[in-house]
Amino acid sequence: MLVKPRIILLLAITSTCGALVAVKGNTELLHVSLAAIMWGILGLILSAGGANAVNMWFDRDIDPLMNRTKNRPLPAGRMQPRTVLAFGIMLIVLGTLAAALANLLTAAMALSGALFYVFIYTMMLKRHTVQNIVIGGAAGAFPPLVGWASVQNDILSPLPWLMFAIIFFWTPPHFWALALMSNADYTRAKVPMYPVVHGEPATRLAIVRYLTVLAPMTLLGGLFAPLGWLYTTTALGLAIWWGASAWQLLHAPQTTAQNRTPAQIVFRRSLSYLALLFSAMVMDSFL
Repeated sequence: MLVKPRIILLLAITSTCGALVAVKGNTELLHVSLAAIMWGILGLILSAGGANAVNMWFDRDIDPLMNRTKNRPLPAGRMQPRTVLAFGIMLIVLGTLAAALANLLTAAMALSGALFYVFIYTMMLKRHTVQNIVIGGAAGAFPPLVGWASVQNDILSPLPWLMFAIIFFWTPPHFWALALMSNADYTRAKVPMYPVVHGEPATRLAIVRYLTVLAPMTLLGGLFAPLGWLYTTTALGLAIWWGASAWQLLHAPQTTAQNRTPAQIVFRRSLSYLALLFSAMVMDSFL
């Protein structure tokens, strides 16, 4: 529970996709880079898991106030804070060392993501600004850079940065849908999430606005080789699919404990959206 395995799985998927897109359809390069890719993914998993553990250590005072987090190991009293902190730091160190076996740039990207999540999002932004997830979402955008760097040993191409930007702009509408369902929790814990500060109608509108920016941004992938018709068609279809649920949420009754379905659909589709979009990048790059 400390490492948040469901989140780690999505990070590992986007990192793997970043590595496979970096191969650019060259199966020989894939064979040569396979060990580096595996070390990079392992390093990402460990360092991100460690950052999640440190996040739980830092949030141990507010987690008991929220139904979504009150059964975590620390608020439930199953572990001691010093143990969790030591565990988290150990994982970050081990993850950085593992990623370094790919190359130093891969290690730097994995470590940067972990440190950004711990210090920028968790400690500086989460409790102090409504822009917490907007800026802090950059932490979750590092995995494609980790994967790309493990193959190319550089991040000079615009494509990995497009992948970074997609995740950066995907994160707020993804997380705000969850925040709508947990609005009472965040209100009790005095965490200034968007629905707490601006209310539910403004949050719904913000989700739609972000998707109107994200959709054309994803289509930019068609301008960068090797992405072509398969990726572009998939990106357009996924934007319509996720956008339709956001539009329904915009006009749905207020979210309550008994009426969470519209927000749940937006949240669940956001997960499938990102995984399918990045998978389309991989398939297109091998065509």
